[in-house]
Amino acid sequence: KKGHTADSVPPDGEIVFLRSTANLSTGGTAVDVTDVVHPDIVQMAQRAARAIDLDVCGVDYLTTDITRSYKVTGGAICEVNAAPGFRMHVAPSEGTPRDVAGPVLDMLFPPGSPSRIPIASITGTNGKTTTARMVAHIMKMAGGHVGLASTDGVYIDGHRTVEGDMTGPVAARMVLRDPKVDCAVLETARGGLLRRGMGYRRGTVGAVLNIAADHLGLRGIDTLEELAKVKRTVVEVAQDTAVLNADDPRCLAMADHTEARHLCYVTRDPGHQLVREHIQAGGRGVVLEQGIAGKMITLYEGGSHIPLLWTHLIPATLDGRAEHNVQNAMFAAAIAYSMGVKLEEIRHGLRTFDTTFFQAPGRMNVCDDHPFKVILDYGHNPAAVEAMATLCQRLAPQGRRLVVLAAPGDRRDEDIEETARVCAGRFDHYLCKRDDNPRGRDRDEVPNMLRRTLLAEGVSADQIEVIPDEVEAVDRALHLALPGDLLLIFGDAIDRCWKQITGFHSDGEAPPEAAPLAPDSQVGGLVRDASGEAGSDPADERWIRDERGVRLAREPELSD
Repeated sequence: KKGHTADSVPPDGEIVFLRSTANLSTGGTAVDVTDVVHPDIVQMAQRAARAIDLDVCGVDYLTTDITRSYKVTGGAICEVNAAPGFRMHVAPSEGTPRDVAGPVLDMLFPPGSPSRIPIASITGTNGKTTTARMVAHIMKMAGGHVGLASTDGVYIDGHRTVEGDMTGPVAARMVLRDPKVDCAVLETARGGLLRRGMGYRRGTVGAVLNIAADHLGLRGIDTLEELAKVKRTVVEVAQDTAVLNADDPRCLAMADHTEARHLCYVTRDPGHQLVREHIQAGGRGVVLEQGIAGKMITLYEGGSHIPLLWTHLIPATLDGRAEHNVQNAMFAAAIAYSMGVKLEEIRHGLRTFDTTFFQAPGRMNVCDDHPFKVILDYGHNPAAVEAMATLCQRLAPQGRRLVVLAAPGDRRDEDIEETARVCAGRFDHYLCKRDDNPRGRDRDEVPNMLRRTLLAEGVSADQIEVIPDEVEAVDRALHLALPGDLLLIFGDAIDRCWKQITGFHSDGEAPPEAAPLAPDSQVGGLVRDASGEAGSDPADERWIRDERGVRLAREPELSD
């Protein structure tokens, strides 16, 4: 600017400015003067920060003498920087280095304040997705910004950000990295655990819903005991509460494998002996109890008996008929309570959660748009299929029961056969299909296996059709259905199936009134009797009692 070059010799007394700024990056030097800054200048800098509402800032102040008041020497603030550098303070050219990062971190994370958001991890063979969605809905209704990882995607505050099966550690990290999320609900599947682990080190609540035959023979997991060992990982890393199905012996045995501060048992058997002992010892439990008006979900905590909600008031249970969703609601209540949600907010969340296609796609989605009722479900293992078959019996339609039946091709032959076996005799007509991806089997192999098993179980040949293609099978079933019928479809491509169901045009008459609830004595499957068959026998089990309540002692494992 002065016209000088590298060879110029400035005359005596001329000042040549090499830089227009004094930043370290442009050659400036830093001298620490913290101990000699005049108090008036300190107060001026603080007022400037308050005026623009900054808790961390850098104030650039021009003065001829930093040790004297601006009232004497004059001076001015030329800049307030919302993102100041630390280097000149940490490593000045002259003076004492200052730890400026420490106070900033102490302000952001005060000693003793929580540095982690609450995490609920939910696993099991069946019910994971519905339970996770229930918990996420409850926490959202309670005012939380919820991150949900599930079978059909990642949801942040109710909005799907990633589509697809997101039940592994990658999805967990997506949720936990989002700054908007203040609580995480993670559906945790077997495959993700085996391939890449959890995606986080410690969780708040870990829940295991059940252990049933599914995915056996894959990735070295051949027995239910091996499957249970994989799934119990979620309670092994839970710090606050382990929520366990007391009606499933393999889940019940997991209590001695967790160091969580609380054990919460969920049972549909109010006479379960270990749970009764646990409650009497002050432990936490969620129990299904019979009342005058129906069945009540009841919470026990510290010796208190807290009626929570009648099952018929939960839309997802279809007036209490859907026993599997009653159990899912019990787990959702237990998990939400363990996450610190208030009782009234849990009640409100369960009352407002429904298994519509838009709220829980592929989970008992009911369509009443036609003269017949259609239920679409993603059930893909014998236990899930049996639960839906039991529900169809309890609904007791005035017409026939029809089912579009399928099984994944990568399951063992005995699992595919069991899928057909649990349906045999419960429907009037069967349409056997395959999934879009046969998973290593021939095109017609799975539907024909289903047909052979149905025939072996006494189903008449004229009640069975084999239609391998899903679109064709669903279309055939919709055309077969008459007014008053109940059609159950086990779908693979859920979005496509739902569009096919809702887009179907029928010329039939209006459906009749819903039939009354079938008595329990006529229903098989998952409905328990009073014998407590799935419970534990204290005569041949060793119980441990401590400040957390009562649990079974772990069995010795050769691999440990």
